[in-house]
Amino acid sequence: MTITKDMCIGEVLDLDPGVAPFFLEIGMHCLGCPASRGESIADACAVHGTDCDALLQKLNDYFAQKK
Repeated sequence: MTITKDMCIGEVLDLDPGVAPFFLEIGMHCLGCPASRGESIADACAVHGTDCDALLQKLNDYFAQKK
């Protein structure tokens, strides 16, 4: 599985809630909010002024290690 910028935050959290710290560390503190769960990773990164590619790398590294 590969996490992409078009995936919703909620979708990724549902795959593994253990990824929550990756979102929290870049300022995405409203992970339980229904609006944020439906927001794409790319949109959330744009709103929070963070590097989407760096977050995707961390997420994909995390999931790759779980195999």
